Amino acid sequence: MLHGMSTANLPLEWPNESSSPVISGTTWSHPGSNICLDFHGDPCRAKLVVFSDGNHHMALEECLQVFLEKHPEAEDIFYATTPPGVLVQLIKQGQIQLGNLRLSRQPDVFIGPQNILLQLEQDGHVQAPELFMRSRCNVMLVAKDNPKNILGIRDLLRKDVSLFMSNPKTETASYQVYTETLFNLAKEQGLPVTGFEKLFSSDSKKVLYGECIHHRELPQSIAQGHADVAVVYYHLALRYTRIFPKRFQIVPLGGTEDNPQATPAHHITDYYAGIVNLENKLSELLMNHLLSGQTTEIYTYHGLVRP
Repeated sequence: MLHGMSTANLPLEWPNESSSPVISGTTWSHPGSNICLDFHGDPCRAKLVVFSDGNHHMALEECLQVFLEKHPEAEDIFYATTPPGVLVQLIKQGQIQLGNLRLSRQPDVFIGPQNILLQLEQDGHVQAPELFMRSRCNVMLVAKDNPKNILGIRDLLRKDVSLFMSNPKTETASYQVYTETLFNLAKEQGLPVTGFEKLFSSDSKKVLYGECIHHRELPQSIAQGHADVAVVYYHLALRYTRIFPKRFQIVPLGGTEDNPQATPAHHITDYYAGIVNLENKLSELLMNHLLSGQTTEIYTYHGLVRP
């Protein structure tokens, strides 16, 4: 660390999230400029490719590690965990540009929200997608020790509180989940809905919107003090508090901090999985693994539930 620089000003040091162990040798990246955090593994060596939305990347990582141990013939699993719209375009266009790096691998299995998978099936890209997992609830994430004493959604209307929110254009799905939950909770708690409408109005200065990958941008914004709080999936907030226990804290929107619970106001997301490449025998093996009891245990540990 440079002399005089506090940890609050530094980018978060994300752990390795590959399905296979890190191979010793030269690595070259910086957390503040690394645009490849959501592309995992070796795209040249991998015999299996998975595209998935990024909200449950921590559970998918462990799930794929277990699969690779059972099926070493895969050699490696290359998997991407960006917002689903990016991966849909990669399928349609055949490639994606990552800075100066061009990636043209196509998926064998695709995982994502229900509407994305059903559209991919309709377009002929995915075969018979199956209901895979479900989000448990939504919570608020704040800095450790909750310096602004944010205890509920009423505090979002305070003048001294700023809110991080995923981008309504580049991450429409999560934006709708979070805003609908907020508006529903306001009605459920008898709070003035007009206050939240003003919060999200075009002239509001209280909301910081991410650019394109909120599951990375959200904790970074709170860690660096650019925002005081965010509404987020419980399983993402749980991940942040586990890998950065000194940086973040959960504020429940139902239940307790140790056991958050959904109320009828929470927008719950269903995740589907489907085979893209029927010719790869590993695709069906992975689908069976995704629907297994072992995967259920992994995802339950990471804060999601099997429907």
